Parts: sequence; C-alpha cells; structure tokens
Amino acid sequence: MKNAILINWDNGSIIIVFGFGFVIIALVAAVYLLMSNDKKKK
Repeated sequence: MKNAILINWDNGSIIIVFGFGFVIIALVAAVYLLMSNDKKKK
C-alpha cells in the first residue's frame, strides 16, 4: 500500500483540482441563474 495517495501534488495537479472546482461552481451558478430567471418570467 505504498501508493495509497492518489494525487501527486508535485506536478501542479493542485491547479487542475482548483480549476475543476471552479468549473463545477460556475456550472452550478449558471443553472441557479437560469432557474431564477425562469421564475421571474412567470
């Protein structure tokens, strides 16, 4: 079980993790904005 750590933080993968998190947050925000705009029209 030497390789129990799945992410090697030395290769700049922390940037990829934060980038992926930012994309997920942006998608959730876009869906929320679309839902709120849809409710205003009704």
